Amino acid sequence: MSIADNLKQYKSEVESDGVKLIAVSKTQTTEAILEAYSAGQRVFGENHVQEMVDKHSQLPQDIEWHMIGHLQSNKVKYIAPFVNLIHGVDSLKLLQEINKQAAKNKRVIDCLLQVYIADEDTKFGLGHDEIIELLRSDEYAEFKNIRIVGLMAIATNTKNEKQIAIEFHELKVFFDGLKVSFFRKDDHFKALSTGMSSDYKIAIEEGSTMVRIGSAIFGKRITKHFKADVSAN
Repeated sequence: MSIADNLKQYKSEVESDGVKLIAVSKTQTTEAILEAYSAGQRVFGENHVQEMVDKHSQLPQDIEWHMIGHLQSNKVKYIAPFVNLIHGVDSLKLLQEINKQAAKNKRVIDCLLQVYIADEDTKFGLGHDEIIELLRSDEYAEFKNIRIVGLMAIATNTKNEKQIAIEFHELKVFFDGLKVSFFRKDDHFKALSTGMSSDYKIAIEEGSTMVRIGSAIFGKRITKHFKADVSAN
């Protein structure tokens, strides 16, 4: 099937539940992204800073760009002028830099705090206690140019669907607790970015509001066109 056909299938399935579909376009060509754009997709997720910057300059300006990869503080300045949402905020240091660069660009940048939920050492993220500590900190209280709009997490890479469901369920419970404790009056705290091609159905059942789907839409990834970037590794 074509990219347009794949998109139609996923959009009808995902968006009927009120969930936002993020088309993961990392390593895809601008032509492939334009095909998805022509089929009505406006939200794209990238893992690498340089690739996102290059694509932003070449593609329609009404695209909503999401940084979904691990982001290093020294690369924030390159995407601060245009990024719509940063998913993987996993430290106070990174949040400080996002706030700094957003201020330089006279913007408020929406961010998701990345929560560590997987039974794996290779995943990034903050523990529950670390997030509570961050939200209670004096430093966080001073930020004027970032807005925490929700949480992001990646489940364990396993075929055990029960384990994945438990991880997503516990995250939703934590999300609801944070909403009550820290964001009761903030309507913008409503995003839960969980679920990828392999587990998005479980994620939606457990409260996800955003799913990240790439190769199932675009087909096999292409490792050409954009030079490697050390920003998000």
